[in-house]
Amino acid sequence: MLSSFSEFKFYQSFRIPVEEADDLRFLIQFDTPKGKDGYIDDAKLVDISVTGLGFSTSERISVGTEFLISLQFKKYHLDLTGRVVRAFSQSLEDQKIIYGVEIDEEKGIHRFLENYVLSFSAERLKQCLIDAALKERYTKATDGFEIFSLLLSLFKDITHFGDKKGFIESMLEEVVRILNAQRASVFLINPETNELEAVAALGVNKDQLKFDYRVGIAGSVFTTGVALNIDTIMDSSRFNEKFDQKFGFETKSIICHPIHNREDKIIGVIEVLNKRNEDRFTIEDEKTMKVLSLIFSSVFYNFTPMSERSQIRRFSMAFDRKNALIGKVPHVTSLRSTIVKLKDIESPVLIQGEPGVGKSLYAKILHTEGQRGLKGLETIYCENKNREELSQEFWSPDESVNKLIKCLGGTIQIHEISELPMTFQKKLAATLRDKHIHGTKFSLDVRIIVTTSKDLSLLVQKGEFDRELYEQISKAFVYIEPLRRRIDDLEMLVDYFLKIECKKQGLLLKNFSPKLLEKMKKYDWPENIRELKICVERAVLYNPKAHIITDLELKDSASPLVDLSTSKRIFGDLPHVSDHSIALKERLAIVEREMILSEVKRHNGNKSKAAKSLGISREAIRKKLNYTSELLRSLNLSEDERAKLLKEDEEFNSAA
Repeated sequence: MLSSFSEFKFYQSFRIPVEEADDLRFLIQFDTPKGKDGYIDDAKLVDISVTGLGFSTSERISVGTEFLISLQFKKYHLDLTGRVVRAFSQSLEDQKIIYGVEIDEEKGIHRFLENYVLSFSAERLKQCLIDAALKERYTKATDGFEIFSLLLSLFKDITHFGDKKGFIESMLEEVVRILNAQRASVFLINPETNELEAVAALGVNKDQLKFDYRVGIAGSVFTTGVALNIDTIMDSSRFNEKFDQKFGFETKSIICHPIHNREDKIIGVIEVLNKRNEDRFTIEDEKTMKVLSLIFSSVFYNFTPMSERSQIRRFSMAFDRKNALIGKVPHVTSLRSTIVKLKDIESPVLIQGEPGVGKSLYAKILHTEGQRGLKGLETIYCENKNREELSQEFWSPDESVNKLIKCLGGTIQIHEISELPMTFQKKLAATLRDKHIHGTKFSLDVRIIVTTSKDLSLLVQKGEFDRELYEQISKAFVYIEPLRRRIDDLEMLVDYFLKIECKKQGLLLKNFSPKLLEKMKKYDWPENIRELKICVERAVLYNPKAHIITDLELKDSASPLVDLSTSKRIFGDLPHVSDHSIALKERLAIVEREMILSEVKRHNGNKSKAAKSLGISREAIRKKLNYTSELLRSLNLSEDERAKLLKEDEEFNSAA
């Protein structure tokens, strides 16, 4: 318990600036959405101390993100864990954000820094000593009292006057006084218009302050949740030029923090402009703003906006919006959280999954909710196209044909990139590497989202996909599971598609009977959600008068709602694997056969190498194939299947 307000202090620490010539190697590792290790490629160490460090990167990282950190200086190596506690940039146009990381207590940091400092020149040591000696331990007690008393008084006012007119304006006046600034505004989201609108503003008419939720510094803070402290005086493009000209105001510095509601959703921002007599707001101002944002979050604690028309996923009703991720299984929940992490990064995103799982839908959501959502979204389909047409869409000098040019500032979705010819793959890799659209005068200013139904890493191993292109497009990776692996979501998906189709047909809302839903859950849905959607649409069309649909006539129907004639099931096109009349042991043996033949083919017919790769003996391979050959011959095979089996046996027996 505090016995005196003088005990309330903001402690400061001296950090050692890191120079490139030091050759201090720095690596940041984090967990990717798929559970694998990921790295921040362009992370650059700025400074370091026993309690924390600063690094710069063009990636957008949320405060609170945890990392594994590796440091290497000469023969000294150190692994640390830490979390982001602050973020700022030097100017508006600076693509790099500097993040402050608080590191967990690690005794090894003392020994590491000791050896690092011992390598400094006499002049550099002298300067570091001066900086350390003159660094205050903490800010003035009066500053601490100012913030602490403000916190107490405002929370007391919120309890009694939070709903009264003029209260927020009074709070903003206190904010401007405490931060010694010129202006301040509070913006809340309007989900109907998808705009941030000022609910209170000092020095300007609040009714004139509204803009798209992805625009400017306020939009960046709202969409990413990362607070920003920016000096705009060196920005040649003029920050907020439209508003500055409109109101006759010059913005020199800005500090902006997100505001949350009781559901911990970001519902707006508090923005303060122009620190008096200084170029930018200080670190202490950042700490003050963190407290103030909590206060304003308390004021708008019950603000929970929702809209059928909102483009913002967290404020839109799932069953009424066009682009929706429907489901409640953990995988879908993970996909939703991944959207927040990936929607504003500039790196390409690779989305993998079977046909019909919703890869293009996920790409649209990433585009719409991201900062590039104000610009266009174009799709280049790599399958079922001649080379000339593909070449024109990628590299034509004609701006009306080249989709990379048509979509400048926006997003390009490259659909089924595995079908792209190898020569085009290499050319695309060069385009991404050089960030220039070859054959034109334009720089590559588009966000790349790639979708594929094939495992590109396996294609790279087989030499069927360009390795450089794969490394470029797979920096961010998303895998979408097939419907059969999240079958518990089937009921929600059926309800969603039923509502859309009944509304489209002008019919009262229909339902599927529980017995029918259970029957549908036992089906494999080889074409995934796309197939389910078509099934529901047909069910509504074929049952215009029934309110409860009890049967889909999945079998023996001239007009089936689901096509069961396809042999594709869980194991793709493997024959007999989906035949439930065959024992499980025998079906597993057939799968093993395909794996063995594939491995032998991968090793160019060398059975010894294939056996070593599979972890079994060459004799075991021979016995397994002989067993499955006899098994398959005992089944009712077609002429084509018998010919295929004979050819496989001959190829295996002739292999080395």
